[in-house]
Amino acid sequence: MEKLSFRSYVWKCILGAEIVYLLCLFGGMLAIRSEAATQLHHRLFETLPGFTWLTTGSVILGAIYVFALSFIFGAYYVWMHNSSLVREG
Repeated sequence: MEKLSFRSYVWKCILGAEIVYLLCLFGGMLAIRSEAATQLHHRLFETLPGFTWLTTGSVILGAIYVFALSFIFGAYYVWMHNSSLVREG
């Protein structure tokens, strides 16, 4: 097994998380569920500090949160993977 590239893996984590974040925001605007479920969806987003449903500042703030958490997750994962490789020889 080879080492993971820090830069490549972390940026892929960030890109994937930001795409999912935007899809979840978009999904919250679709009328495919009950009113109570839609309100729950909005309230779950509002658990992020400073987030108010679909204000420009909140969407940007949420993207910053997702970026930071994805960076931390990706960096931790790369470190765990690379530090656990067993060297033969």
